[in-house]
Amino acid sequence: MSLDTGVGDGSVGGNLLAELFYPVFEFLFDADGDFVGDIERKLAEARMPDQVEMYVSKALGVGLLVGGALWALGTLTGYGAFSLGLVNPETLSLGMPAPTPAIKEFLRSLVVPTAVLISGLVFGSIGFAIGFGGVVAIPYSRASAREREINLLLADSVSFMYALSVGGLNQLEILRAMATAEDTYGEVSQEFQSIVNETEYFGTDYRNAIRQQSLETPSDELSQFLADMLSIVNSGGDMEGFLKDKKEKHLRTSKQEREMTLETLELFGEMYMTLSLFPLLLIIILVIMGMMGESDERLLYATVYALIPLTGVGFLVLVSTVKQDEPGDGYLRPDGGSDRLRQTSKEGLLHFGLIEGFVGRFGVFDRIRDREGTYKTKQIVSAPHLFLRDNPLYTLALTVPAALVIVGVAVASGNAPTTFDGWVDRPVWSTFIWVYVPAYLVLTPLAVFHEWSQRSKRAITGKLSESLRKLSSANDTGQTLLESVETVSETSTGKLAEEFEVVHAKVNYGMSLRDALVEFNNKYAVPRLARTVKLISEAQEASSQITDVLTTAAQASENQDDIERNRISQTRMQVAIIVMTYVTLLGVMAILQTQFIDVMGGLSSQADGGSAGGAGGAGFGGGGGVDPEVLSLLFFHAVTLQAILSGFISGYIRNADIVSGVKFAVVLMTLALGVWIYVG
Repeated sequence: MSLDTGVGDGSVGGNLLAELFYPVFEFLFDADGDFVGDIERKLAEARMPDQVEMYVSKALGVGLLVGGALWALGTLTGYGAFSLGLVNPETLSLGMPAPTPAIKEFLRSLVVPTAVLISGLVFGSIGFAIGFGGVVAIPYSRASAREREINLLLADSVSFMYALSVGGLNQLEILRAMATAEDTYGEVSQEFQSIVNETEYFGTDYRNAIRQQSLETPSDELSQFLADMLSIVNSGGDMEGFLKDKKEKHLRTSKQEREMTLETLELFGEMYMTLSLFPLLLIIILVIMGMMGESDERLLYATVYALIPLTGVGFLVLVSTVKQDEPGDGYLRPDGGSDRLRQTSKEGLLHFGLIEGFVGRFGVFDRIRDREGTYKTKQIVSAPHLFLRDNPLYTLALTVPAALVIVGVAVASGNAPTTFDGWVDRPVWSTFIWVYVPAYLVLTPLAVFHEWSQRSKRAITGKLSESLRKLSSANDTGQTLLESVETVSETSTGKLAEEFEVVHAKVNYGMSLRDALVEFNNKYAVPRLARTVKLISEAQEASSQITDVLTTAAQASENQDDIERNRISQTRMQVAIIVMTYVTLLGVMAILQTQFIDVMGGLSSQADGGSAGGAGGAGFGGGGGVDPEVLSLLFFHAVTLQAILSGFISGYIRNADIVSGVKFAVVLMTLALGVWIYVG
């Protein structure tokens, strides 16, 4: 949003606005008050560099500008409502008694200006609340997002620090290692960056830096961890033992928090069952009103095309506030790696990998880069399914134009209705051409390749815990980490064993073990795998005997497996509730269509034909009713919209990934289409 980018990042316009409204801030607020102090604390937690006085001044400026704009709009709206005759001044009378006709006329003359003034004030107040409140809410929102990510990553971060401690690193080296691990530990790493920056650039003692950061971090759990770490540092206690205890504690805490999240989602699933049936009940009420000639078609249209989508989107937003997605993109970008590693880490559709680091030195490298582009193109053309498996969203570049072309051809040939009457005459066919054909063309390939991509990643993570235990056992016998990797690759089966074999071969051909592990990770880009590889690659640089580190990685992976199994078993029930709710809605709509609407439409036609002077005008097809064919179209659109929304909600609850809902949407849409072909 422009409000966010223009206000929270110290733009020129924002600074000018703050300077202009700073006197207003001084007049309204106490710089040492609780409100300003709370915003200052949230700015620090959100890592926003704005001074609190200037930030609140900017918020006041935005609030007053938006409030002024809406005040003008509200005043014009109020005046226009009276001048155009939309509102009668007599309807606003309070019935106040007047002693004389002159006073009564005077009071009546005040009605219009008073109403216009109140309209402007109400709109202006709403505008100020939106502008000022929106800007003030930005640091609160960012701090809350950072807290959420820190709490999610803290258990793995403590495990990482424990692994470094086992590897022989001292306290300062552990802090620096955490500060440079932003590619894996995100916001937790940024908190340690603040500690390191304070010590290296501002000359602060690292004890005081830890103490200060424990006060400024948005996460209570990290604050407590830093406070406990400080006590160990000050007392000269056993840092390795402390980190081991904290690792086990936070692994348990992480598991408990995930279980609480799943319980909350269970409650949300029951809420959705009620919310999604509300539009159905409203439609039934409006249909019954139509039988009595009191229906308003606009309410039916609003229910189908506004209330149903808003209910689904609102529930999706509600779930997103609770559902915990996996932080990070899964890519490792280590500092100090080889040039090959830096270039291959950037490799993509427009970046050609290792050769990019040599372009410009000699002409031969430029020619190699051109040939590399040709080679990549041939690879994609010869095996497009593998490219789309690794990049499922690229299917949209092919399917969206194809869908537009097919719809355009259908319109040009006259097979796709372009008028409302054409839609009403053939509701199933028109919806099929305009909605279902594009949806199938776009969503089906996306669902297929996305599921294939997820399955290939699960082939790696599915045996990760078992393989880490094997690595730990092999390393415990005295083998180096590389020898342990070779042993596991020879004694195991599956995709992970094959990747271990590739890692071993790369090291034998001269690549460092760290670089080989990073390349293996970046091939799949799974955040969970990235944290494990980061843990092992950093620890193995200190020592080849890292049995405790591998055991820790196995414990963290097993903890993640337990959470995953719990999530699958509990979200399966939520998805079942959503799907069964939709099937119930579809069944009721089908019964309304076959057993109610058609029968009442026939009775209404008979009444119209047998009555004189239009006495049978009430009901469907009559003077005050709704056409049964229009109702059939609205019902079909209602179940179609509900199918799409229920599908995406099911996928998001299942995997915290909106794209995973595509397969559910396709299945439910197909069910709706099949039912309506039969009943419509």
